[in-house]
Amino acid sequence: MAIRPIITAPDPSLKRVSESVDQVDDDLRALMDDMLETMYDAPGIGLAAIQIGVPKRVIVMDLSLREEGEPPEPRYFVNPEILWASEELATYNEGCLSVPEEFGEIDRPAAVKARFLDYDGKQQEIDADGLLATCLQHEMDHLEGVLFIDHLSRIKRDMIVRRLVKARKAAAE
Repeated sequence: MAIRPIITAPDPSLKRVSESVDQVDDDLRALMDDMLETMYDAPGIGLAAIQIGVPKRVIVMDLSLREEGEPPEPRYFVNPEILWASEELATYNEGCLSVPEEFGEIDRPAAVKARFLDYDGKQQEIDADGLLATCLQHEMDHLEGVLFIDHLSRIKRDMIVRRLVKARKAAAE
């Protein structure tokens, strides 16, 4: 396993639409293992493959609020799709590893039903609500080239992008 660099906005590669995965094999499992290690190291609760420069429809997440010594609870989603979304919305103050230190109130369906392939390539369906529903939708947006800031007003989004560009320039000096 390896920790990979996380791409940050406004890098245009984050706007790429990810490609479907043909099969879950050892190479894909190695990618998911790297993604999980990268996410834990960041630290974060979700990561899409495009965030490490791999345009594949793959997501990892772990919503456990782990304390020292507690086992991780990783989840793997390959080719995820939303089968149903509630009309009721939930608002979360979202952040993103590709938009470091920035947050925004985002409205998303409060509950979803999703289908995906798991770590072993078996088809699964889940009913998700709360943080799981929000995180899954957030990460699935990445697969379509959408960042959480794209859900904000243009003024808020532009302010965040300017701060990210300024921070990147300052770090490079």
